[in-house]
Amino acid sequence: GEDQSSESIGALAERLADSRAAATDEDDSALVEACASCTGQRLNRTALAVTLAGRSIAELTALSVNDCARWLETVGFTGRSGLIARDVLTEIRSRLGFLGDVGLGYLTLDRAAPTLSGGEAQRIRLAAQLGSNLQGVCYVLDEPTIGLHPRDNRILLKTLEALRDKGNTLLVVEHDEDTIARADHLIDIGPGAGRRGGEVIVSGSREALMAEPGSLTGRLLREPLRHPIQARRPCPSIGDPDGPPWLQLHGATLHNLQGLNAAIPIGRLTVVTGVSGSGKSTLARELLLANMKARIHAVNLRRTPPRWSGLDRIDGWEPITRVLEVDQTPIGKTPRSCPATYVGFWDAIRRLFADSAEARLRGFGPGRFSFNTGDGRCPVCEGQGVQTIEMSFLPDVKVSCEACNGRRFNPETLDIRLRERSIGDVLAMSVDEALEWFDAHPSIAHPLRLLQDVGLGYLTLGQASPTLSGGEAQRIKLVTELAKARGLAGLDAPARRQAMRSPSTHTLYVLDEPTVGLHMADVEKLIRVMHRLVDAGNTLVVVEHNLDIWAEADWMLDLGPEGGAGGGHLVACGPPETLADRATTHTGRALADFLSERTMG
Repeated sequence: GEDQSSESIGALAERLADSRAAATDEDDSALVEACASCTGQRLNRTALAVTLAGRSIAELTALSVNDCARWLETVGFTGRSGLIARDVLTEIRSRLGFLGDVGLGYLTLDRAAPTLSGGEAQRIRLAAQLGSNLQGVCYVLDEPTIGLHPRDNRILLKTLEALRDKGNTLLVVEHDEDTIARADHLIDIGPGAGRRGGEVIVSGSREALMAEPGSLTGRLLREPLRHPIQARRPCPSIGDPDGPPWLQLHGATLHNLQGLNAAIPIGRLTVVTGVSGSGKSTLARELLLANMKARIHAVNLRRTPPRWSGLDRIDGWEPITRVLEVDQTPIGKTPRSCPATYVGFWDAIRRLFADSAEARLRGFGPGRFSFNTGDGRCPVCEGQGVQTIEMSFLPDVKVSCEACNGRRFNPETLDIRLRERSIGDVLAMSVDEALEWFDAHPSIAHPLRLLQDVGLGYLTLGQASPTLSGGEAQRIKLVTELAKARGLAGLDAPARRQAMRSPSTHTLYVLDEPTVGLHMADVEKLIRVMHRLVDAGNTLVVVEHNLDIWAEADWMLDLGPEGGAGGGHLVACGPPETLADRATTHTGRALADFLSERTMG
């Protein structure tokens, strides 16, 4: 029993350490309060006593970029003051204009840098370059469209073209179709991912890319995904006996939300849309996710539920028994963590090796084949497969362990063979290789097939978690959930409704921009995974700007109409076709154009 559980205990200990670190981070952030002396304005009384046109510098920086630009237009200086202010005002107005040009007009000037998203920080740096008026510079941008609504995306592309027209060179890593369409030159890397990639497939025009049969990008540009991939799940009005139960949020006022009321159908795929800064993440993560986590945690511990935070109340939450945010944070922080241990099929592999004749002859149990603990792991690298070399005045360097050649186990353990493969060889297998090798073992083949279905067939089973991208980590988390999902796809409508209202496990998943860093082909695979989770009876709430995800939603919540103080309202809700038919919002107009080209039939 101890041998069989040693790997699980090691993995559990690592996850517990990670969760404690995350909890510490949350506790630290919860303790942040505005300074009692300056009420969060950062300056002392003397500095705050200095005013310009009746405003202190703290009051001025509390304005958004757009509001500050409008205020400066109303400020008039004469005489000596006018001479002093002339050049300064011109400079300030131009810089505020650059921030507006990259879609950040909703940000307040005193916004703390740690609260910015990665896309916002990148666009701020881009705005700084717009004001430099440099020529002959090569700019390298890694997915600048992250976090951008299609409306804001077009503004950003105009900005990039303005930089190019000044005589600069822009090298952009991007999956966005609009960006690809407006590029002067395209370089397509492939043909696949991981070991199957690394080759230049096409270097030339968009037409050349679409004509290349060996390019996956070209094929998807030539034959784009048609929607919906599967029939949309009906969402009759609240209270309809033939419809799903609903989560109802009342009076949301956190950050820029303006007393918002919203309803989310349970057992459906709901997508939250809106321009940047409209309040999407506030609604999905800070209100829905945080409140539901706290409420369900209290119910599970049989404690008094906490008061609702940031809103009046949430009705209809009782069918939800579990809440999970599936984000792009790493699945582990040490090289010992890998896809095989995280998804959970490594224990089954260890038992197969322990059941071999040679292992039984030597008295090796499953614990012998653990690289987290026990006598089987390499004593030099302690099962990590790599060693860390400390460099004076330079970052530490990780190199493959010389004792085990990166295979994590000692020679005696590696001597045990299963169909001519050692446990170290299995760790080095790709998911595609392992699926063929373990095809006769359903408990191992099933999760491997799921990994292949989400486009991760190129990953090795033992790939260290810190080396995975955010998109890879997120898809591994989805596979882990899908592997234990309870299927409802075969039930008729009444039985499905009854199952969703039953006290059995029903999970609410919250995803914030899951398509970040994903190729168009990977987006299609992600959509199919999300549909499988919903078909298993779960509820998905997805914050997303990707039009392919929008077109697959059962229900949409569109926030706006603008960002910052101009947002925080629910401007539209319903199935994608409803928003497209109205076309009264930025989302509706973009969706109408998209569906006219991509709808099946």
